Amino acid sequence: MATKRDYYDVLGVDKSASEAEIKSAYRKQALAWHPDRNKSSEAETKFKEINEAYEVLANSEKRKNYDQFGHAAFDPAGASGFSGGPFTYSYSTNGQNINLEDLFGGGFSDPFEIFDSFFGGQGFRKARSKPHYSLKIDFIDAVNGTEKSFVHQGKKYNIKIPAGADSGTRIRYQDFDVSVEIKPHQFFKRDGADIYLDHEIPLTLAILGGNTSIPTLSGDDLKLKIRPGTQIGTAIRLTGKGIKDLHGRGYGDFYIRLLIKIPTRITNRQKDLLRQFEQESG
Repeated sequence: MATKRDYYDVLGVDKSASEAEIKSAYRKQALAWHPDRNKSSEAETKFKEINEAYEVLANSEKRKNYDQFGHAAFDPAGASGFSGGPFTYSYSTNGQNINLEDLFGGGFSDPFEIFDSFFGGQGFRKARSKPHYSLKIDFIDAVNGTEKSFVHQGKKYNIKIPAGADSGTRIRYQDFDVSVEIKPHQFFKRDGADIYLDHEIPLTLAILGGNTSIPTLSGDDLKLKIRPGTQIGTAIRLTGKGIKDLHGRGYGDFYIRLLIKIPTRITNRQKDLLRQFEQESG
């Protein structure tokens, strides 16, 4: 079994160090070796050692026994960790719980201020308390951009939704955040800035060719030429006719998949014509 280091050496203090000096040394060492901050392979072992030393030296009775008998005064398997106040950060060091007030010092009126101190003052408390809203808008409103209003803490806000917003788009304000949720469209489906549409055409149009009208994002119909002999599932790509890219990289594409409508009821004459067509087709 490895020989344990002297607890005073672990914390870097003299045997005559005051309680305040021991606590200050502990905070400094614990912050330097905490495994969440220190990624070296020995960090967890060092952190455990520091906490073990502090557990003894911060307790006047245990410190007295340690000064008299050294490590022999304690059963190594009997350490039960630190008893903390209401804000205890649990880190896996053989069951020990590290008291945050000991680690960072007292004087915190809000537990999130403790985390602010630990994470370098990055505003953990404000991030946790910032309200977040979800705003549902129509598909075409997301395509073209729109403006919606709602009330936050008794005050009315107008929220500008940029063209190209998608479900999950987050708009950040100083006092709150808004996430956008897009309602599905009856015809159009979306993948990023690209639009997909299944468009049904008659069997005769697929065979003979001709023109068909396609709905577009602008609301106007687009005349599309169908070639004779068009097959089921034929895809047509209209470059740049999709949604405006939210990050300013132009527009997506508009993909049209042609579906062929097979009649379920036909007249006797139509049957005769189809049989004749079949015969002539070989």
